[in-house]
Amino acid sequence: MGIFSKFRKGLKKTRTEGITAQLDDVMESHQEITDDLYDELEEVLIMGDVGIPTAQRVIRDLKAKIENDKITSVPQVRETMKDIVSGIVWGGSYLSLRTKPSVILVIGVNGVGKTTTKQMTYAAIAGFGSTIKTEGNQNNELGMPRTLMRLESSTEYAVIEMGMSHAGEIDRLARAARPDVGIITCIGVSHIGNLGSQENICKAKLEICNGLPEGAPLVLNYDDPFLRKAALPAHVRPVWFSLSDENADVCALSIRQETDGMSFVLEDQEHGTFVVNIPAMGRHNVANALAAYCAATRLGCDAKRVIRGLSNFEQTGRRQKVVDSEGVTVIEDCYNANPDSMKAALAMFKDFPCKRRFALLGDMLELGDLSREAHEELGRLAAESGLYCLITYGEQAKRTAVVAAAKGVETLHADSYREAADALLSRVQPGDAILVKASHGMALEKVLDIFYEEHKEAEV
Repeated sequence: MGIFSKFRKGLKKTRTEGITAQLDDVMESHQEITDDLYDELEEVLIMGDVGIPTAQRVIRDLKAKIENDKITSVPQVRETMKDIVSGIVWGGSYLSLRTKPSVILVIGVNGVGKTTTKQMTYAAIAGFGSTIKTEGNQNNELGMPRTLMRLESSTEYAVIEMGMSHAGEIDRLARAARPDVGIITCIGVSHIGNLGSQENICKAKLEICNGLPEGAPLVLNYDDPFLRKAALPAHVRPVWFSLSDENADVCALSIRQETDGMSFVLEDQEHGTFVVNIPAMGRHNVANALAAYCAATRLGCDAKRVIRGLSNFEQTGRRQKVVDSEGVTVIEDCYNANPDSMKAALAMFKDFPCKRRFALLGDMLELGDLSREAHEELGRLAAESGLYCLITYGEQAKRTAVVAAAKGVETLHADSYREAADALLSRVQPGDAILVKASHGMALEKVLDIFYEEHKEAEV
């Protein structure tokens, strides 16, 4: 068995979030480049069953590159290791897809809402043939190859999520995956600290075009100003979707929020008009559904069957999952957050049918110099969202609380999960609704675990 084969076998045996997360944990636990760092990285690779020779090669190549490039910081080590591992994975014959035995669709989903769009795209096309998708958050240079390794001769479609935090990453991912269709949902501000501006974020997202073949559909948000004015390469075929503008190729009209999701009229200049219902809350999820629809139909899938697939969409994790807790509706949306997704969630919540609206909002991470302004703006948006009470958690969210309180909203800042849970438990009543949202690193699911357990006991 060659080195590539051993690495592939090991990655397939590793759990979805195992080896990547463990490597990141090792990096974060070291301030300096030492022999202990190398030893721990090698141990993670070996424990991931990639094989001792492969692990040794990776560490040997890592040491050599660190010495040659005069690398002195641990974050640089992480990027260097990604390049080395990616070179091993992508240099293997397994990913030579030019002789693929069946149609393989790889959809690169970039921007705000990429995971939800991935799930919707999977729902839209899964009924047309054997389909795989990115599991969990395996969307980077270490994680994406593991999805590609699941391709078999019977696979007809693959929905691949591609993430990035720096320029050049999508370029490498797209060239490796060679997608037939690309999706860019919108241009947000996540990772702006690394890229400097939304214009640069847009350029980085458009690197997906480097992997698209001549004439490939590129699904784009017509409502996004950065995408609208972006210079697109001539070899791609843009397919525009919009929540209002009928000049787009696909448009959603008569959008209504129901108690269990969204309904709207979809107008497609190519395939006609359809009534659509999706089990997901908020106008932003209508946009995500349009993106999935465009990708599937421009691939050649029947429009009516695509819409039926979207109606069976299932959200993953704690992304706008609606839970009934003894008469109190809880909208779990604590997997991730940024200014755009916060704005979308609050807009959805403003129209949510309930007696009183409570929100538990935590920090939005990785915003760099924009963090203060973004959290203060969140306070203004919260005050305009018809909240009965706002509870905040996290150092940056204190700014949100101050602004919201100044605008007349009852506000409490919690310093612990226990305090946040108690604030909810002491205030909510049957008929009320709670929106819980923050970046995943804030772990607000711990508040929910306390709330559910004790709220159920209180009602018994």
